Amino acid sequence: MNLANRITVARILLVPIIMFFLLIKVKFPHIRIEEFSITYNQIIAALIFIIAASTDSLDGYIARKRNLVTNLGKLLDPLADKLLVTAVLVSLVEMNKVDAWIVIVIISREWAVTGLRQIALLEGTVMAASKWGKAKTAAQITAIIALLINNFPFTFLHFPFDVIASWIAAIITVYSGVEYFVKNKHVIDFSEKTQ
Repeated sequence: MNLANRITVARILLVPIIMFFLLIKVKFPHIRIEEFSITYNQIIAALIFIIAASTDSLDGYIARKRNLVTNLGKLLDPLADKLLVTAVLVSLVEMNKVDAWIVIVIISREWAVTGLRQIALLEGTVMAASKWGKAKTAAQITAIIALLINNFPFTFLHFPFDVIASWIAAIITVYSGVEYFVKNKHVIDFSEKTQ
């Protein structure tokens, strides 16, 4: 359990804390500025999410820089990312802040690519993250933050940035998923092997 893996575990442990602040049934005070309104618990959840999301690059950097790459880290890192994004998106559906179909599309892609990665590992192939995979992560995090902070400051401009960001995240997520399967179609052998 080296430093990089500890950071990854910390990201996993932040997930239930974020969900607690998002889903707790307690009346928190609101901050109101004209038509904009946000609760303190949403602000806390957003700040924790930003901290958690920022550790994604940090643990990978430390692992490579200090030669701390381990099999445990290879397992935990993508798991931590998926837990964080999935938990927050499902919470946002519960809060009626994002359409369920967008979340279903995003989660389905994440687990489909995870399955493909597992098959590739069994074949002795490591699937490297593509530029579209990285763009997907950035788009998802941007959309989630916009949804968590109630579209601030775009609400003052009457511009639905959070909705547009959600759609863009869904589109890039699907595209990057398709790209992974097209580039790695050799990993899946649909032909029956004869003895």
